[in-house]
Amino acid sequence: MIITYLGVEAFKVQFGDIVLAFNPVSKESKFKQSRFGADIALVSLNDKDLNGVENLSHGDRAPFIVSGPGEYEIKDVFIKGFLESSEYGGKKRINTIYTVSLEGMNLCFLGALGVPELKDATSEAIDGVDILFVPIGGEGVLSPADAYKLAVNLQPKIIIPMHYGDVGDKNALKTFFKEGGEETVAPIDKLTIKKKDLEGKEGDIVVLAQGV
Repeated sequence: MIITYLGVEAFKVQFGDIVLAFNPVSKESKFKQSRFGADIALVSLNDKDLNGVENLSHGDRAPFIVSGPGEYEIKDVFIKGFLESSEYGGKKRINTIYTVSLEGMNLCFLGALGVPELKDATSEAIDGVDILFVPIGGEGVLSPADAYKLAVNLQPKIIIPMHYGDVGDKNALKTFFKEGGEETVAPIDKLTIKKKDLEGKEGDIVVLAQGV
């Protein structure tokens, strides 16, 4: 599996010939967008910074779009969506948390989560997280402190922070590491990982540089 960070909350996840996209940046956003062909697009919040599925069709490849709670099976990829509401700027926002099972690994994508505690039913359903994608930048999503606390509670093997810097608190990453009493690590271009690589990992933070 190869995981590439594209900025804001956008990720490209490739395993074999299958390509997943999480929260792609749209043409209407002020943030940089990326264009590539995806088989499955997961959108957690209907916002211009997170719902750019129009950028995910290329050649013969057009994505199956998942944009809300439920259970899905597409091309041997198993997806579950859990609804978590929050407020930002006095407005209610509907965010979907996704769990994705593939290649024997369990991914959990929190999306634009803004509440520090999950519903009991959601917490119980999210079990055995291998790789957790967590927003840390505040301003409508979790603060670094709340993000770290929730991440620890979910007990993932790897934590990938997102939604910080230009799109949130510029010091969020440093604060996030400080919450765990750790030093900030240098970002890597992409994460290439197999199931066996997860052995012995407990809440390891991996910082991904923004790719193209």
